[in-house]
Amino acid sequence: MNKPPLYGLVLAGGRSKRMGCDKALLEHDGESQLARIMALLGGCVDRAFVSTSDQQRDEPERRRFDQIVDRYADMGPLAGILSAMDEYPEADWLVVACDLPNIGAMTLRHLIDKQSFEHPFTAYISSHDHLPEPLCAVYRSGTDTVLREFVDDGIRCPRKILIRSDTCLIEQLDPRSLDNVNTPDDLAESILEAAS
Repeated sequence: MNKPPLYGLVLAGGRSKRMGCDKALLEHDGESQLARIMALLGGCVDRAFVSTSDQQRDEPERRRFDQIVDRYADMGPLAGILSAMDEYPEADWLVVACDLPNIGAMTLRHLIDKQSFEHPFTAYISSHDHLPEPLCAVYRSGTDTVLREFVDDGIRCPRKILIRSDTCLIEQLDPRSLDNVNTPDDLAESILEAAS
């Protein structure tokens, strides 16, 4: 039996309320954070897509890439993941948030190399709280049924879903690689650390 294709999904449909500006458009080494992560993913997967909301689909930076528009309302990152699975149910998905300025190709390749084909999900262990990192993780083809069961039970948080599921957890090679930026202070700190 052939392995499913591995597609990449950059989650860029959020409202970035805490940041006060669109996190996908933050500049990183002269390019948008979205473009940078799409380029990293493009070197690791069979196809890469931007997950976006209907309101953001015509934003110029997002329009540069293949998009999957959210089909679900008020579900946060899960809306993008389920929408991708609806569109390409035969694929496994490497899901990555757009707000990870320290992520590199090594982090993505290590996750792909260590992914489990026996578990529904493969995720890094957070270097901060030792819980699963759901927004740099592999979601197996067919696991949308698992996700929907959690949604039916009122659980829409991807981290809670991975905690309560049979998730294969792997150690991060670089403990800072999955530090995200949610506020201007996070962004300033990330820039200062990168410069030091």
